[in-house]
Amino acid sequence: MNGENAKDSPIGIFDSGVGGISVLKALEKELPHENFFFYGDQKNAPYGEKTEEEVRALSLSAYRFLKEHGVKATVIACNTATSAAAPFLREKYPEDIIVGMEPAVKPATLFAQEIAEREGERFPHSEEKKILILATESTLKGDRLHHLIDRLKDKGEYILLPAPGIVRLLEEGKGFGEEMQSYLKDLLKPYSKGSVSSIVLGCTHFPFVKKEIEKALGYSIPFFDGAEGTARETAHRLAEKNLLRKTGESKLTLYSSSGDNRLLESFYRLPLSAPL
Repeated sequence: MNGENAKDSPIGIFDSGVGGISVLKALEKELPHENFFFYGDQKNAPYGEKTEEEVRALSLSAYRFLKEHGVKATVIACNTATSAAAPFLREKYPEDIIVGMEPAVKPATLFAQEIAEREGERFPHSEEKKILILATESTLKGDRLHHLIDRLKDKGEYILLPAPGIVRLLEEGKGFGEEMQSYLKDLLKPYSKGSVSSIVLGCTHFPFVKKEIEKALGYSIPFFDGAEGTARETAHRLAEKNLLRKTGESKLTLYSSSGDNRLLESFYRLPLSAPL
């Protein structure tokens, strides 16, 4: 794909549902002149509770759908799909730009080390310097995350905590009520004494409930997610192929596999972590 017309082609983004909207917002900030086509596979959400083979098949279907709509690059705005399907898709389509998600474990580790140095402590011996990684079970079991942690294991202490209920409730439009708060309080009760220094949000749905997480914990805490890094990598890959769109008004298409875009549209209008 080359030429000026190719630059006007949209960037495709897919996720199992509304979570990828958090990545879309980061992409729009990093690439304000680009056109975007967002595909939320709400009919098959959540991916985090499916087998790797199922996620790979669904990701291939989503990818083909985006290609049919002429995208110039595809962002897999889902940690589960990235882990299960990104290598497969890159092997199948070696000439295409395919960008996946990576849990922001490294930035969280560097942040914890900086805190330790300022406080004169030797990281990670302080109990206050543990890093909580919230994600779906599929992401937490995946090789991608464990390879990342293995590279950093001497620099931090990591707690892996599955939180599938966040995805289910958000996809049901129940992200900011009593049901979500009750779920989070039960989930996070062991960490309500300030025993972690930061939280890595290892699912693109989770940035929408940062305030709800802090409320359940009972104290403020830094959050890290991979959206900004993914947006920067997308910009880099497009620049490499001379496909950046540097002028013009951005256009957005939202599409849900369920046939009903209302939840996607409401989350797109929603500031991250604010109630509906």
